[in-house]
Amino acid sequence: MKADAAIARRRRALAALFIAAFALSQGLLWYAYYGHGAKALIGDELTYQQTALSILGGGAWMPSTIWPPLQPLLLAALYALFGAHVLVAQVAQTLLFVACGALLRDIWRRFGASVAAANTAAALFLLDPGIAAYAHWLWPEVPHLFLLLAALALLLRARAFAAGLCIGLALLAKSLLSLFWPVLAVLLVPRARPLAGVRLVATFTLGIGLVTAPALLHGWREYGKPMIADSSIYNLWVGLGDRWRSDYVADMGGRTLPEFLASADTPQARNAIYLDKVRALVAERGVVDVAAAQFGRQYFRLFSAKTPLVSQLPGPACAGHLSAYATSPALASALRRGNDAFHALILVAAAFGIAAWRRRPDRLLLVLALFAGYQLALFALIHVKARFLLPLLPFLCGFAGSFLAALHRRRVDDAIAMTPVRLAVGGALAALLLFLAFAGPALDRLCAG
Repeated sequence: MKADAAIARRRRALAALFIAAFALSQGLLWYAYYGHGAKALIGDELTYQQTALSILGGGAWMPSTIWPPLQPLLLAALYALFGAHVLVAQVAQTLLFVACGALLRDIWRRFGASVAAANTAAALFLLDPGIAAYAHWLWPEVPHLFLLLAALALLLRARAFAAGLCIGLALLAKSLLSLFWPVLAVLLVPRARPLAGVRLVATFTLGIGLVTAPALLHGWREYGKPMIADSSIYNLWVGLGDRWRSDYVADMGGRTLPEFLASADTPQARNAIYLDKVRALVAERGVVDVAAAQFGRQYFRLFSAKTPLVSQLPGPACAGHLSAYATSPALASALRRGNDAFHALILVAAAFGIAAWRRRPDRLLLVLALFAGYQLALFALIHVKARFLLPLLPFLCGFAGSFLAALHRRRVDDAIAMTPVRLAVGGALAALLLFLAFAGPALDRLCAG
């Protein structure tokens, strides 16, 4: 009885500590955004905001072939219900962000992790200021991540139709899953009775089709092709032209887009023109040189500790700081240090967690590995910003949580085996990720005169 009471007290103390830390993190982020005047909207945030306001005024619901329609539709719906203010979207996305943490905990428990590991994973995700700040911005990152995690949680419960609806909405939010979503159907196929999964896979596909049908029909009517949005060739062209290992340094994305859109009247024609440019560039430089340049640059951008939060804090433009936040130097420093500490902790602990993972591979692990490989292959080529890492961060937090929970217990648990070989591999992977996260600006000699 005394042991049970001690465990209960410890759990209450940890819960209180988490709530206090979460409240502090949220308070700092909210104050940074509004305390000295609202943060300026940047980049695609402006596009989503203007499109949402246009929809409210009777404008087209799907005016672009570059940006998928869900985010401006979501913003327009929220503004219609509660008033056209960014704060409305921020509150809604903060709720979705907290739901992402709960979904991560649920998925990691179903993955076979302990309660302590799942709780630690969710805490890392929710307390990292660099992740939490996404809820304050008008990019579709948080809605998309919520839909992806919800779909995974539903697939693990064989709720095929609901999972299909979530994936369909995720495709309307970002194009990331366009080529990958069929792989998720693996989670619906029982090992012992693969034919029994056919009905579930068909139901899953039906859910996706019902949600995406209006957008696909719009694309077919307007451009003769069933499409939602297609920025792949544009992002490939911009990605091949990236020069720096940090984003927002002499960024050419926004400068290149008007030229791309003006190059032809249809998406197919624009893509054909720029695909020819890509081929000419590769022919001129050579495949080996192009590949070497991409691998030597894009993963620095993807894993960079200069997250969108840090990029928008006050700082020198030559280092990729936009100074969109009008906040005090002390608060900016605190957020930057918190961001760097959590970013390093998650990457290092995840590296050890992946290397020390000892459970027999199952379908979820296979899907996660394929998802990571798909993203890493994709981002070796296209234009990369640090925010593109967000879909992988919940799973990095999961492996990090499992390792930290096992480390705290100082013993081998069901999922983690801290053998010398595994720890050596983990140390090498951790060193690589830290190098990618922090060495880019120094290698580029940004602001060096």
